[in-house]
Amino acid sequence: MIACAMVLTYWVIQNNLQSSLSTGTTLFELSLLSFSLPGACLAIYMFKDNTIKSRGFFGFLCILALLVFWNQQALEYVIESDIAYAQHSFMHVSREISRLPVILVLYLVGIVLSCAILVLKYNRIVDAAVYSAILFGSFTFVFFHVAYISTALFTLAGILLLVYLLSASYELAFNDRLTGIPGRLALESDLRHLGRKYSLAMLDIDHFKSFNDTYGHDTGDDVLKLVASKLRKVRGGARVYRYGGEEFTVIFKGKLAEEALEHLEDLRRQIANYELTIRNIQDRPRSHRKGSKKRGNSEEKNVVSLTISIGLADTYDEKSVHKIIKAADQALYEAKDQGRNCTVAARQLTKDFKGNCAKYMV
Repeated sequence: MIACAMVLTYWVIQNNLQSSLSTGTTLFELSLLSFSLPGACLAIYMFKDNTIKSRGFFGFLCILALLVFWNQQALEYVIESDIAYAQHSFMHVSREISRLPVILVLYLVGIVLSCAILVLKYNRIVDAAVYSAILFGSFTFVFFHVAYISTALFTLAGILLLVYLLSASYELAFNDRLTGIPGRLALESDLRHLGRKYSLAMLDIDHFKSFNDTYGHDTGDDVLKLVASKLRKVRGGARVYRYGGEEFTVIFKGKLAEEALEHLEDLRRQIANYELTIRNIQDRPRSHRKGSKKRGNSEEKNVVSLTISIGLADTYDEKSVHKIIKAADQALYEAKDQGRNCTVAARQLTKDFKGNCAKYMV
């Protein structure tokens, strides 16, 4: 979507704006373009389904067509009315800053700063792509009098879009789409660069299959998202991954099991103490307001609790990655056999852990 908007803008610049800004309607056309490009880039947030063959992409093309039509009508109106737009107060130009009207310069600065805030707040690829396109487009419009600036900056914007495309492809390949955390491929890649000292935990949701069969796959997905959200908050420099199904992996680089155990126990207790309210999706009103009111008035709520079992291993006695994973898996099976909702380490820990749920095996 951004590429289409940028290509269309560059085509207009190369075909319609190659004359001096003081001649004809060139300045007015540049003003229209500088107003429309940021709007077109921001319009992509309206569409969640944004693949090329989707309705969202077709809708975005319709928006581009409407912007072209609006610009054409505005230009024809100015030409036919013979309006002295250059002398209008809104078209005041400060040549020390730009050949573009000051109000449009302020408009572009405001849009760029707003997009920068989105990048800093959410750190998503789509935000970075929108920010880069608007930033380079704005620089082009503000300093349009500089020779070859449109070619240089739009080329750079195109290169950045390719980089963002590769980054998005990486996310699709290495991140789990349901939970939003790195997946199995990311884990296998990171296992090659862990160094000589680390601990690895295998984590499994207890009775997940029965839970899934009882409450449905949608609720099961909500459970996986909940556990993933708790995993993101694990301290100690933990890296979290979805290993597959209801199983997750946590890696503590530079820490042995004694140091990782406390953080894992905090995670286990947080999940065990969390009360999950099961919603009846079939009876849920379509209106968000009615749904909130219904939940508030409901006296009986179907609340369930979740538990997890954790198996932990480290590089204290073993350096082979595959053997450490196998040891963590065996510790996880031991945690299941010992009644679930506990953490089992694959070796006897020298550090005493305060609590009844942490168990150890040799």
